[in-house]
Amino acid sequence: MERNGDDAPPTMKARLTYVIKFVADMDKAVRFHRDILGLTLDFASSGWSEFKTGDVRLALHPATSENPPGSVELGYGIDDLMAVYQKRERLGLSSLQKPKAMRGRLLSTFLDCENVPCRISGPLHDKR
Repeated sequence: MERNGDDAPPTMKARLTYVIKFVADMDKAVRFHRDILGLTLDFASSGWSEFKTGDVRLALHPATSENPPGSVELGYGIDDLMAVYQKRERLGLSSLQKPKAMRGRLLSTFLDCENVPCRISGPLHDKR
């Protein structure tokens, strides 16, 4: 974490890593993004599909009542999610949920300044 100035609180130095689009029909959405828009499909499944788009990936996720079709969620990456979690109050992220290991990474969610859910991930660190 870095500081923005002598008296400024530390920042996370997060990077935008994912744009997650919620879709009603995964197969139709994959075909559209791959065959019409020409995005490079990295992998596809019924529960999560990803496209390579440069530094930021486009992920498709099945829509839910909380995330209707067409809604979008941002995903950020940081180098040490556990350190950020431990300093969440100081960082102004009291809504940050305890990170959980999933798909080979640590994952969590938080609410942004407009109470919109965002995802955040970091590498699993070796605990030897």
